[in-house]
Amino acid sequence: MTAIQRDELLAVLLDRFVKNRQRHEGIEWSFVETRLKNHPTKMWSLQEMERTGGEPDVVGLDEVTGEVVFFDCAQESPEGRRSLCYDQEALDARKKFKPEGSAMGRAAEMGIELLTEPQYQELQKLGSFDTKTSSWIQTPASLRGLGGALFGDFRFGRVFVYHNGVESYYAGRGFRGCLKV
Repeated sequence: MTAIQRDELLAVLLDRFVKNRQRHEGIEWSFVETRLKNHPTKMWSLQEMERTGGEPDVVGLDEVTGEVVFFDCAQESPEGRRSLCYDQEALDARKKFKPEGSAMGRAAEMGIELLTEPQYQELQKLGSFDTKTSSWIQTPASLRGLGGALFGDFRFGRVFVYHNGVESYYAGRGFRGCLKV
């Protein structure tokens, strides 16, 4: 990232941080900014989260490492990360009508991880997300080994976690990421 790109991203993140204080009570921007400036590769990952429509924001601190935790906080599943199957194995297995990629693959390229089921539940405590879309979430190996993967959404005033075949993909399903800095 250039210095100008970094400064523009920091301005966007600061604005979002100030407008959504309920997501990160007790965390000071100066701490976040220092962490970001000391980790330029993480800044690039945040830029990718922003570029693909994720609207990343601080949601807390990792209790073990003290790292700042960012989640994609866009109202709906990030538009630039939809129509993807779950992982590379699923993508390779599709014979017809292959999507352009996989959620796990794109997340790895961006240097982030898909939200886990507990993280997705925590995100939903901060607002109503995925009311019209859904998002792939990390899936336990035992379920993945059977050909399934998990996704979540918010309907009827509650969070739902469902399963689907890993090869499936939909225009309204993307993925949300987590980045620790």
